[in-house]
Amino acid sequence: MNSLLVACQFLPLLGWLLIFILGGSERRVANISFWATHAMGAAILGLLATWAFEGFPAYEYLWVTLYEQAEYHFHILFYLDKVGAAYLFCTWVIFSVIVRYCRYYLHRELGYKRFFLTIFGFVFGLNMVILSGSLDMLFAGWEIVGIASFLLIAFYRHRAQPIRNALRAYTVYRFCDLGLLLGALLMDLFLHGSNHFSQLGGVFGQGAVPPGGALGLFALSLCLVVAASGKSAQFPFCFWLPRAMEGPTPSSAIFYGALSVHLGVFLLLRTLPIWGFEFLSRALVLGIGLLTVIVASVAEKAQSNIKGQIAYASIAQVGFMFMELALGLESLVLLHFMGNTFLRCYQLLVSPSIVAHLLRVEGAADTGFDIKHSAFARHLPRALRHSLPAALETTLQVLALQEFNLETGVRAVLWEPLKRAGAAVNAIDPWHKLGMALAVVGVGWLGFEGGILPRSYLAIPAALAMLIASLGAFAEKRDVFRVWNRVGFSGLLSGGVAWLAGDNATGHVELFLSGILPAWFLGLGLMALLLKGDDFAAAPYAYRAMAERKPALSSLLFLCFLGLVSFPVTPAFIGEDLLLYHVTEHFPWLVALIAFSFVLNGIAAAGVFQRLCLGRPVEVRDPAAGSEPVAVWRPGLAGTGFLPEK
Repeated sequence: MNSLLVACQFLPLLGWLLIFILGGSERRVANISFWATHAMGAAILGLLATWAFEGFPAYEYLWVTLYEQAEYHFHILFYLDKVGAAYLFCTWVIFSVIVRYCRYYLHRELGYKRFFLTIFGFVFGLNMVILSGSLDMLFAGWEIVGIASFLLIAFYRHRAQPIRNALRAYTVYRFCDLGLLLGALLMDLFLHGSNHFSQLGGVFGQGAVPPGGALGLFALSLCLVVAASGKSAQFPFCFWLPRAMEGPTPSSAIFYGALSVHLGVFLLLRTLPIWGFEFLSRALVLGIGLLTVIVASVAEKAQSNIKGQIAYASIAQVGFMFMELALGLESLVLLHFMGNTFLRCYQLLVSPSIVAHLLRVEGAADTGFDIKHSAFARHLPRALRHSLPAALETTLQVLALQEFNLETGVRAVLWEPLKRAGAAVNAIDPWHKLGMALAVVGVGWLGFEGGILPRSYLAIPAALAMLIASLGAFAEKRDVFRVWNRVGFSGLLSGGVAWLAGDNATGHVELFLSGILPAWFLGLGLMALLLKGDDFAAAPYAYRAMAERKPALSSLLFLCFLGLVSFPVTPAFIGEDLLLYHVTEHFPWLVALIAFSFVLNGIAAAGVFQRLCLGRPVEVRDPAAGSEPVAVWRPGLAGTGFLPEK
């Protein structure tokens, strides 16, 4: 059973590597994906059969310890119970269907290999989430799923709207991942090593005072609920999911109809002993689900495209699952999840055929016929009649068309204040910034040398400087080098905060910076090569399309972006967790500032990659080169970076 758990986790990664190395043609990519899918299916079916033969136990397996120091441990820990079994089975079935569908659906698509690489990476992260035995490992898979979502929404990178929507979805992910990051930290802090999912029921099921007290438990529950709401597009984050449908139909089916959209439900199922311990947290989950059902059900009626309608239908069903969880109906949630998963996947996969059929029907129909004013209108179902007062019906139509202004509200609360603060920081003269920084450092150092202040208090101005650098990167749009340097400088300062906050942090800081610094400096060199001869300031909002013009350099820049934001491909991922854990022991309130800076840095760095590497190269004729067309970028209308079509 242990070997099958490891195989289920790493077979998608093996498929990814084979496609990356050997996938030189469509035929090879299709063959590799076919056999990799069947191998993963055999491993999953074998695992589930073995698990059933042993009596459906809650099984935990510690495979390897990646890092261990004092009380901190980062384990590769697998856990399988009925929740994981249901999700794992659905993952295999849906993934197999999508792979077979895409082998023909994406035939001769320019991004054929890129799509399969991304989808295998997504399943690797998804299996990591499902089989994780602790919140730390779940967070690693959570991040992989998020970046795969970002890449697949922007799959059609020749169009501006998918690129914008990809960053919009990734921004919501990052803001809500703040809850998961802080939640993992609070679990380590409260439970002192008893943070395995298999142990939560025993810790919180004894009727005693919960670890961390009632207030600490509610804070932990709130972090988990925010993370789940953002991932599953629940209130007030419902708006991003219909826009994520800009990606290919198969990716929409597996992500936003079937699997990824239900990860918030999975997180709540895994952490049910925590947030379900008290009434207030259950009431919060119930309220979020109820509001989501109302908003999604009304907004669905005004969607002008079939994928948007399916998106809101899926959001509404997940809202019902939140309500069922709050009421303690866990088994019903699993059945509901499986039914909704297969239904939405099927609806999205057949949606192109349905649209084509409806267009033919519309072309053959009598356009002057109005069913609601015909003689047999009174025999229609109530849903097709005017059953509401005119004023209320008009109001609901306006709210549905505006999607209840949720995006505007979230932007006003989260986005715009940070933009204004960052713009104010960037407006300060650089020499004034340097003078203020030197003054703060000087005062702090004199206080430390004079014995007035302990060294640990110097972590406070360092944390404020880190936050200021992140805000400046978040608001900067006209100079990608400034953005990149501020993100890197913010990461450097976060290491300084941990080093100043207490002793014995040198090893943590070195581990963290071993991933951050190479990505920072290598990224600067790559950006200089990519933008050689390009006046970025002349059109800062344009997309440079370097992924097609200079694919090798763009791929390296993407890896640098992942390293700079502490993605789980470098030691910085574990180092980030260590820094936060260390600072918590001395200045718990500073942890929120550091985690928030990490979130802003991720969004800012993603914006740099988006503007440099995505977009469409335009062929023009260079007079100096004769009549041969050359691929160059030229600024287009409204800062899109595209030339108008001739």
